[in-house]
Order: sequence, then structure tokens, then C-alpha cells
Amino acid sequence: METIVSGMRPTGNLHLGNYFGALRNFIKLQDKHNCYFFIADYHSLTTHPNPADLHKNVRTILSQYLACGLDPEKATIYVQSELPETAELYMFLNMNAYLGELERVTSFKDKVRQNPNNVNAGLLTYPTLMAADIIIHRATHVPVGKDQEQHLEMTRTFASRFNNMYKVDYFPEPVAYNFGEELVKIPGLDGSGKMGKSEGEGNAIFFVDEPEVMKKKIMRAKTDSGPTEPNQAKPQEIENVFSLMKLVSTEDTIKFFDEKYNDCSIRYGDMKKQLAEDMIAFTTPIRERIKEVENDSEYLRRVVRHGSEKARESARKTISEVREIIGFKSF
Repeated sequence: METIVSGMRPTGNLHLGNYFGALRNFIKLQDKHNCYFFIADYHSLTTHPNPADLHKNVRTILSQYLACGLDPEKATIYVQSELPETAELYMFLNMNAYLGELERVTSFKDKVRQNPNNVNAGLLTYPTLMAADIIIHRATHVPVGKDQEQHLEMTRTFASRFNNMYKVDYFPEPVAYNFGEELVKIPGLDGSGKMGKSEGEGNAIFFVDEPEVMKKKIMRAKTDSGPTEPNQAKPQEIENVFSLMKLVSTEDTIKFFDEKYNDCSIRYGDMKKQLAEDMIAFTTPIRERIKEVENDSEYLRRVVRHGSEKARESARKTISEVREIIGFKSF
């Protein structure tokens, strides 16, 4: 059975892009594979979050992933900082990571340009912490996006370097888990790019958005003045609205507005009202479940405790064997 590891940064509320982009596939994976899903709160320290915000964000993302369908009985779900073995393996890997290779990481160079006054060691060694997260469970596969492919390749390098240095075949070299066509890119409401928090709150539909908020966002979605010729190609902003409709509306609804577009009689206001209605119907059960989970502190404690115990069982075994391989002996 494949062992799959994936981390989620505690960066606030989930939106449709998170759900259809990766989370929906994680839910499928937990039924077939040995999965470890963790909240990467150590990683967030590179931006020096307020302590109160850090805990709140961890609680938020944990509640929302659980509400969307991650099952603590099927997958190991834990908080990164609950696993001290990760920090120990991170230290071991840093001993075998070289300054030059870390400085060449694209994401590090981007962070240096964007925030020249916050070039901390955590940013530089982000790839070794990510590697520790993955190989602490001796993962075979990792779901990654384009922006993380270089980090995964470095994880493979660190795993291979450890094996070669100590003449063992201990760590697997994990490969990317490719969702292929199942990985859907969700467009933003501003008509350009993908849905995401970095583009602003109005660009994304969050599961915690109340119906009126969601409706206002959708009604403000960018459109044009309408088609002028039958069956003309849809511009990107109109294609985006249709793409969102395909996520939550019936085939008959989509066909209706597609025909209206092709015969130049479409009214975008009517289309967006229908999209808002369908989007609210789709998200309401999840929003209600999020509220229920967030307010159940005892349930969240049980989930974290249970996940930490399962994760530490795996991590302790790895660290014990790594220490022995390196040469640390108990007196």
C-alpha cells in the first residue's frame, strides 16, 4: 500500500479552489492508501504570526478539513507541532544540506525579493523541513502542485544522500502523486487567474461565506457586454462563470445558459443569480457542518490526540532507526 503525506498551511478559511483543487482528491485517497495529513504550523513561523492568530488558524483549518470530509478514522490527521520527531529529523537533514543548493531554490529567491527584510533561516531551510515532514513517515508519494515540485525533488535528494552517506537503503525516494485530470483549476471571480486568498477576499468563494455575502460576490463577478454574433467564442471571464456553474449546477441549467449565449440572448444577471442560488445550495451543508465542528472543542481535542498518537508511533520508529544508523547509541 502506498504511503501518502501532505501538509496544509494554516492560512485561514477554505475556498472552492482548495476543495476542488486538492481536498476532494485527498478524501478519495484516504479510502485506498495509508495517508498522513498534517497542519503545517511550523512552516507558518517564517512569517512570524501573532500567537493568538496561529492557534486560531490551526483550529480553523482543522475544523474545515474535517467538515469537508477528511476522516480521522481512515487517515492520520495531526498538527505538525505535535510531532517533535519532525524537528529532530529536520535538524539531521540540515546537517547534510548545503548552502548553495538551498540558496538556489526558486521559492527562496522569490521570498528574498518580496520580503528583503525578513530573510530568515527558516525560509532558507524550508525544503529540509518539508523533507522531514515527508520522510518521517517514509512516504512513497506526495501530492504536489507545480510550485512544490522543486521541493519534492530536493526531498528525493536528501533521502538519497542519507542512504548513500550511511550506506543503507532506508528512506524511499518519494514521487509526486499525480491526480491528472481530476485536479481541477478553479477560476477566480475577478476574471483572471485562479481562485485564491492572495488575489483578495472578493476573488474567492469561501465555505464560511453566508448566503448574502456569497450572492454579492457572484453578482460582482466580471462579465462583458454580451455576445454580438451567434456561437462566438467565450472570452475568459465568461468562460470562468460557466466553469463555476459546471461545479454546482445541473446539466440542464448549464445547457440553458449555453444556448442563450450562443443565440446572443443571454442575460448575465439571470445567469449569476442562478449560479448564486446553486452555489448556496452546494455550500450550505458544508458551512453548517463547519460551524458544528468548530464549536465542538472536545471532538477537535479527540481528533488531534488520536492523530498525534498515530503519527508519533510512525515517527518514533523512524527516528529510533535513523539515530541508530547515524551512530547514536544509548548508554
